[in-house]
Amino acid sequence: MNTDKIILGEDCVYSTDPKETGLNNNNIVFGPSGCGKTMSIGEALMLETFSRSLVVTCTKRRIVEKYKPLFKERGYEVYDLNFTHPENGDIGYDPLCGIKSYQDITHLAQSIVEADPRKKDSKADPYWDQAATSLLSAEIAYVLMTKKEPRFTSVLNMQMGMEINTGGDDKIIKTNYDDKFAAIAKKDPTNFAVTCWNTFKQLPISTASCVYSALNSTLDRIYSPSLRKMIEIERKLEFSSLADRKAVLFITTSPVNPSLHLFINMFYAHMFKALFEYAEEKPDGVLPVPVHVIADDFATGGRILNFAEYISIFREKRISVTLLLQSESQLETMYGAGDCTTIINNCDTYVYMGGMDLKTCSNISQRMNVPLDEILYMPIGKEILFRRGQRPVVTSRYNVCENETYKKVTAKYNKSILKK
Repeated sequence: MNTDKIILGEDCVYSTDPKETGLNNNNIVFGPSGCGKTMSIGEALMLETFSRSLVVTCTKRRIVEKYKPLFKERGYEVYDLNFTHPENGDIGYDPLCGIKSYQDITHLAQSIVEADPRKKDSKADPYWDQAATSLLSAEIAYVLMTKKEPRFTSVLNMQMGMEINTGGDDKIIKTNYDDKFAAIAKKDPTNFAVTCWNTFKQLPISTASCVYSALNSTLDRIYSPSLRKMIEIERKLEFSSLADRKAVLFITTSPVNPSLHLFINMFYAHMFKALFEYAEEKPDGVLPVPVHVIADDFATGGRILNFAEYISIFREKRISVTLLLQSESQLETMYGAGDCTTIINNCDTYVYMGGMDLKTCSNISQRMNVPLDEILYMPIGKEILFRRGQRPVVTSRYNVCENETYKKVTAKYNKSILKK
């Protein structure tokens, strides 16, 4: 029986069984664009996966079409979630799917509000984000309560259709939705939707208008017309399906569409929370099938809500990640110094594939106890591998083109292209 392995460089092949290695399966890889992170690390990982589930983010449809047949041959359930062209995928995703509690509603609203990368440079009082979260939570809860088939597009339409009366001398906000919330308040004044709505209604009119406008801007940036189409796809992804049996979820995004990066980071926040809670429901507290996430261009989009906290307890739930980034500075810019350190420290495997970032080079030179210039001018194609509890290894990038399975997969893919 084939067992899952990870290839990190020439002659650097390791087991992914934590009982055998004593390590977690979190890998962090730093290297500049074009250094081969995706091909030599990401694709090599897929080639050696036989039993655990995978979530793979990619910007090239070639990856999806190339590896779909391989995983089907290995008995995998294959899901194709295409955020760029939803009609070319076979499954949709609606943020409202899987919501089971008021806490889920708040988490979803917060992950959307904080997905905008502009938040990281903002010096605004967090009060503004909290107010926007309350407004969005009220709208989500209202749609869930009143719609027979609730979809997030209904939440977006509700937000777009909201009108705030800014005229007159009244100090209380008046909107075109007041009667709707008053109707459900008559049945239950402590209803969650009503509570969140009242929090928003207590804002001064000028503040409420700003909160409403800011939330509109965030939603417009995240939910493009293509994403709205994807939400409407009838067959919806359920995160539990990734852990009940071995499955691979391909997520197609665009390298030139920032709004998709924001959505994917919100998607990840939802997925990690859902998988944690699903594991908690099991008698042994772990996922039936381990789930590994390959996150390419991890820090180019928005910050994943609570990710630094999640990664510190991934192992106990049988969740793991491979994070592909350009530099430590890139990660720190997105997550801040504290969370950046937490994320790196919770990856028992660290691969450095070169680069010109002085901060990263300086940290590597300290780890290796060698002069900075040896790291800064490391030959192209070389890499340094760190595994917790082991001496660092200087090796060459893995030549995936020499892998026999890769040759067969590539040949089949090329043949299928010629037939089209």
